[in-house]
Amino acid sequence: MSSYNDTYPVMPSIASSNLRMLLLLPVVALVITGLVFIRPRVMAAPETTVSRETTLSSDTAVSSPIIAKNVPSSGISPVFTPEVRYWEPQILAWAAEFDLDPNAVATIMQVESCGDATAVSHAGAQGLFQVMPFHFAAGEDPFDPDTNARRGLAYFAERLQQTNGDMGRAFAGYNGGHVAAGGSWDTWAAETQAYYTWTTGIYADAQAGSAESPTLQQWQEVGGGSYCQLVAAQLGIAP
Repeated sequence: MSSYNDTYPVMPSIASSNLRMLLLLPVVALVITGLVFIRPRVMAAPETTVSRETTLSSDTAVSSPIIAKNVPSSGISPVFTPEVRYWEPQILAWAAEFDLDPNAVATIMQVESCGDATAVSHAGAQGLFQVMPFHFAAGEDPFDPDTNARRGLAYFAERLQQTNGDMGRAFAGYNGGHVAAGGSWDTWAAETQAYYTWTTGIYADAQAGSAESPTLQQWQEVGGGSYCQLVAAQLGIAP
């Protein structure tokens, strides 16, 4: 696949408010006020740097890569919302198929769709992993969870290979395409910077063995939580 989606399909269009704009508010606030509202976590290794934060800087934002370590997992981290954990058996199977860390797969699902297999973004991205239509073969159902996962995760696996296992740049590439994966913080669109911030922070918390993720909680507070509530109702998950 030549690219994923050059926009930021974090929340599908069925949300009651413009969640995409809400998710970009931290970046806008940084530009307007000069205050560091969101600061990405930059990890040399997940188990040692989860609590370390840096300001949004081209020198530090992606200077210490998160290297993928695809070790066997008995389950995904408890930091993820119930809507994502609903898909845990499938996440483990998909991760095994593509030799991916299940927590990385869950992180992408969390930010892309919060577990909504019917999600459609304003840009046209579809399904659990918000895959653009041109990635599907003729006759494939983009809303079939297995098909959607295989197309999306195959692309993510390519970005990991491209970046020599740098999880943060692979996350950036999943949002911004192979050019973003090969680029740097200064070259990324604001959407990709925000995407990198959310995904690396959530993933670091998951890998650290935390029971909760401050980054995920912040993501929920700026709009993700409202959408996840809609997904919970759709999946029949009790509040």
